[in-house]
Amino acid sequence: MAISRAQLAKELEPGLNSLFGMSYDSYNQEYADIFPMEDSSRAFEEEVLVSGFGSAPTKTEGGGVSFDSANEGWTARYTHDTVALAFSLTEEAVEDNLYDSLGKRYVKALARSMANTKEVKAADVLNNAFSSSYTGGDGLSLINTAHVLAGGGTAANRATTMADLNETSLEDALIDIATFTDDRGLTISVNASKLIVPAQLVFVADRILNSPGRPGTADNDINAIKNTGVLSGGYNVNHYLSDPDAWFLTTSVTDQGEGLKGFQRTSMETSMEPDFTTGNIRYKARERYSFGWSDWRGIYGSQGA
Repeated sequence: MAISRAQLAKELEPGLNSLFGMSYDSYNQEYADIFPMEDSSRAFEEEVLVSGFGSAPTKTEGGGVSFDSANEGWTARYTHDTVALAFSLTEEAVEDNLYDSLGKRYVKALARSMANTKEVKAADVLNNAFSSSYTGGDGLSLINTAHVLAGGGTAANRATTMADLNETSLEDALIDIATFTDDRGLTISVNASKLIVPAQLVFVADRILNSPGRPGTADNDINAIKNTGVLSGGYNVNHYLSDPDAWFLTTSVTDQGEGLKGFQRTSMETSMEPDFTTGNIRYKARERYSFGWSDWRGIYGSQGA
């Protein structure tokens, strides 16, 4: 019985798939340091803000109890992107058993392309965090000084005057985060979890967080940020951030799944098939996912001075 090209494709596929998996997993998934991932089974996901209740008033003797209502606010929507790429091996390459050498190089290149696109799409959320043309459910940019609160007034997740990353600006940011309130003005338990910086700020971040004494001073003061452990997650470098001066702090709101997040609609799928006309073997990788944010309290940022 003659070996069909379809059978040949099936024989090639396991080897290429294993190579693909090894190549893809070898790259650091930097997006995972910023975006907790959830599974999705729909074309898009929506999350609605519920404002909660205001502070409970004192009830007078014999008086009636006060009623409040929890209202729905704006809606955050995550629309999944489909990312796919393919390559083919010629019939002659398959005949000459060159898929073992050619296929390895192609598969590694394909894995690199798929991984790069995912990192870029995730980093785009931060790279556009200050842009008025890249808005969330409340109609404002992710990092803004005028997030509208359901109970009245506005709130900010950036300094009024943004500054470069240094000890003072980081301490101010940590204090701002600790004073976040919910949409009805109630104090909430929230803290910064980790510092996200581009490659250009890695040494600045390391000096600020890991020096035993205050960085850049000649006195004997302790490094209060390090000593208090207020930034327990330390810092992470994201090589896909486009602004060399921008820095960000993710918060416990994101850690709890309410701030920044990503949805995985379809995990990485690979497939292989023969082409009757050309005799080529075609190999494809495909994935569906989305990145975004629900609650702006999940992050604090600065573009630098």
